Amino acid sequence: MFIDRTEAGRRLADRLSHLRAHPDVVVVGLPRGGVPVAAQVAESLGAPLDVIVVRKLGVPFQPELALGAIGEDDIRVVNDDLVHMAGVSDDEIAQVEARERVELDRRAEQFRRGRTRVPLTGRVVVVVDDGVATGATARAACQVAREEGAARVVLAVPVAPKDWTNRLGDEADELIAVDTPEFFMAVGQHYRDFDQTTDDEVIRCLDRVARHVEHLRNGDDPLLPFDDDIAIDLHDVSIGGHLTVPDRAHGVVLFAHGSGSSRHSPRNR
Repeated sequence: MFIDRTEAGRRLADRLSHLRAHPDVVVVGLPRGGVPVAAQVAESLGAPLDVIVVRKLGVPFQPELALGAIGEDDIRVVNDDLVHMAGVSDDEIAQVEARERVELDRRAEQFRRGRTRVPLTGRVVVVVDDGVATGATARAACQVAREEGAARVVLAVPVAPKDWTNRLGDEADELIAVDTPEFFMAVGQHYRDFDQTTDDEVIRCLDRVARHVEHLRNGDDPLLPFDDDIAIDLHDVSIGGHLTVPDRAHGVVLFAHGSGSSRHSPRNR
């Protein structure tokens, strides 16, 4: 059980420590829930963070069944065998793609807000989500990363079904999960806090990691400034909190809450 996506990201980062010395790593998170997890991984690896915006191309009469996916730069991946079996025409695929392309472009612009995309050509691309259930979105993201020129694709998640490598082993060069429970029903059941990630949170994660990477390049302290939820692991207990470090901080104020309140209490805040 993960406390939240932040803690899940830190635990996932530990499993990816072998990539810390690699100079060509890029971390990409799947919006929205995968981005807070990916931010922790990127900070741990000292790697740039970007979003990988994908949209599934669903069969017109069964939208949940993905016959392919699209990504930015007009990237399009289609399962020809499934298209043939479903009897979907080129015109029908084009209609689905046109509709999904509008939403993809809107989301990409909203999340980046003019920020330059991180190029993936020739890079080790770590695709991160907050978990894998059916694997359809993760599969699409890996395929898009390949189409964008990734030299190596690593699919990394905090939690996945036990048979996930059988489902997705052909899509990535390496698959890493912190936990693969015997009984898996949904990703959210493995988090205490699985609140929906907002667009603003995605943007804050991207901005924070960009500052972190810039600090590393300049040889500065990468922890300044900082403003995010944290967790302190003590044996089998994890204590949640919120850490704010402003620019040019001169000291620390530690507010320890008793059992009757928490950092979410309006009075305490």
